[in-house]
Amino acid sequence: MTFEVAADAKNASDQYLVALYYKQEVFRKSDDVKFHDQRGYFIYDKSNQIVYNSYCIPRAVCVVSEGSASDKITFTTPKQGIAESQFMTENATTTDFSMVLDFSKKDTLSYSQSTALNIYGKPFAHTDSGTLEKIK
Repeated sequence: MTFEVAADAKNASDQYLVALYYKQEVFRKSDDVKFHDQRGYFIYDKSNQIVYNSYCIPRAVCVVSEGSASDKITFTTPKQGIAESQFMTENATTTDFSMVLDFSKKDTLSYSQSTALNIYGKPFAHTDSGTLEKIK
């Protein structure tokens, strides 16, 4: 997972946002083949003390979740927070996403996330967690 500063934004001349771009790539240990690629932004609204996690994966699925700003953020997905292609809606629709992001320990980022899907008419829960340490 890598991070870089993104451009600030102003929404409707009222909401000022600061953004951090991130890229997450996950590789299998057995053969070093990439099996997950995610590009997104952590976006901070200081006035309202909200952080957004806005990301897309190359399966034609994008998610926006939000949580209260702190050193441990619980992101939840609002009603219209998931966009996906018609194919994914019909065959493997994402119905919910939540994530806990914890950076309360110096140079450490821990996360746990859950994605609820409905694949070919059957519910499927995908969970993931990890702890990342800053490389200096």
